[in-house]
Amino acid sequence: MSGRFQARGEFMKFSTFEKIGFGLLVAAWVVWGSHQIGGLLVHATELEKPAYVVELADADPAKTDSPAVVESAMTLLVSAEPGKGAKVFKKCKSCHSVNKGGKNGVGPNLWNVVGKAQASVVGYKYSGVLQGLGGEWSYENLDAFLLSPKNYANGTKMSFSGLKKAGDRASVIAYLRSLSDAPKPLP
Repeated sequence: MSGRFQARGEFMKFSTFEKIGFGLLVAAWVVWGSHQIGGLLVHATELEKPAYVVELADADPAKTDSPAVVESAMTLLVSAEPGKGAKVFKKCKSCHSVNKGGKNGVGPNLWNVVGKAQASVVGYKYSGVLQGLGGEWSYENLDAFLLSPKNYANGTKMSFSGLKKAGDRASVIAYLRSLSDAPKPLP
């Protein structure tokens, strides 16, 4: 044997570029063949009318007849568990402390907040919106604030979007109520 074919199988050596090209060619044939076989097996026909009509809600909320009903946490407050509220409150701990005499963080300390005057934690700089509200952190006000801080006090510094589930809000309120030497009576 001479020349090119001296060792067994030497003529089968391909460069990496050739192997990649051949692999892409085979892959293209497989895709094309699958498409052709699928076309033979499935015969799609266009329907005269849609088999299922999707009705979309009106995109403009101003045109709706009734506003969205938001469940109040007040009905769930009696049976709410402070332990569950402590778990939900973990979202809040990055900004708020809850220890008696604890320091303010990004948000004010929330010890004994239920029934306390709004924007009254000493040493915390509140937004003008919260300072102007007046009133106290009643159960109803806490529910409204926890639902949507931005809607309750438009312009507040608080960036939290709120707790949409009434059960979560009730549990957090029950937890906040428990953070006091003398918890306020339930409504």
